Amino acid sequence: MARNTARMLIGAGALAAASALVLTGCGSGFDDSGDSGSESGGLTSSDDGLTILIGSSGDAETDAVTEAVAAWSAESGVEAEVTVASDLSQELSQGFAAGSPADLFYLAPEALAGFASNGSVVAYGDELSNKDDFYPSLVSNFTYEDEFYCAPKDFSTLGLIINRTLWEAAGLTEADVPTTWEELATVAQTLTTDGVTGLAFGAEFQRVGSFMAQAGGALVADDGTAATADSSENLEALTYVKDQLDAGTFAYATIDLGAGWGGEAFGKQQAAMVIEGNWITGAMQNDFPDVDYLVAELPAGPAGQGTLQFTNCWGMAADSPNQQAALELVEYLTSTEQVLAFSDAFGPMPPVESAAEQWSADNPELTAFLAGADYAVGVPTNDGIAAVISDFNAQLESLKTGDPQQILDTVQANTEAVVG
Repeated sequence: MARNTARMLIGAGALAAASALVLTGCGSGFDDSGDSGSESGGLTSSDDGLTILIGSSGDAETDAVTEAVAAWSAESGVEAEVTVASDLSQELSQGFAAGSPADLFYLAPEALAGFASNGSVVAYGDELSNKDDFYPSLVSNFTYEDEFYCAPKDFSTLGLIINRTLWEAAGLTEADVPTTWEELATVAQTLTTDGVTGLAFGAEFQRVGSFMAQAGGALVADDGTAATADSSENLEALTYVKDQLDAGTFAYATIDLGAGWGGEAFGKQQAAMVIEGNWITGAMQNDFPDVDYLVAELPAGPAGQGTLQFTNCWGMAADSPNQQAALELVEYLTSTEQVLAFSDAFGPMPPVESAAEQWSADNPELTAFLAGADYAVGVPTNDGIAAVISDFNAQLESLKTGDPQQILDTVQANTEAVVG
């Protein structure tokens, strides 16, 4: 059972970051003159200090990153300054355009293709001494044209968050925690009463896409070379969601319940269950400390278990004059000890497998999130896919009254335009 924890919102997906950060920075439109490294083919090196640009979820994350960077700086003798962006995508783009980007910065998977193709970022992943410690799915998220570009800084998956009090009041026990779509529909119906909806989630691919994964569907083929949005698997997933929305047992947290996001709907007990990531733990502690809940893995669909994965990496600028020092800082920030410290400070799951045992021991009530790493899929990384997902999200808002096949046909056409 996941009681209230002292975690702050996770940097990989805090609130809007789960939906918005994953869509930022894609296809910056700069020319292709940027180099991917120094003229000698390796990383640049100089006496210059480092600048680090982050998109923070709050004071806890800002303080943790700043303190870690300061500790490394004191140890290495290299000056380093952390800056918090108010609009990470915009400030990254401005820095690249001006020829003075930050040396290191948070970078979402969807932004990688655009910045890599125009030479704005350098592929340093294979230079990392700990490169084999990262979860393979995270490495895949930050691999472009067979090059591992950047070290994942943390990650989150989606889980099923259940209000224990409402659950027990409905006569349900732990044996009733749903493991299939059919069971999910049944308990959602049982939990739906006047003023409470059984299950709520965001009106967006970043939540609905989990059902697509459970049906065996995806927007893009695994190798990234073909659009698969209009597949029968995706149609089955959207039809299932539509049917439950029609029944009133599923709801969109923002549109139907008027909440700012799923965590707010859950905290206000407008929904007995929500689909959210592990960033919800900080929100519950800070805003709704009296709500008792448990975290379960998302139920399996026709194709088995499936969830979505959200992450950012430590992007490195191709124009950085001191990439070698930046690499050493990244290795420090992604060490087992440091990622566990970040997790304790503001809630993200460590991106390295060496931290899994300790993290699970420290967070036994949240292990369902980490279990999802074994079958999680990331948001597609094709250059331009952000615009496709944005349009898809707009259409998903009217799924309850819309035609799933027509929605997918439109998404298919849009996806084909950016794939290949």
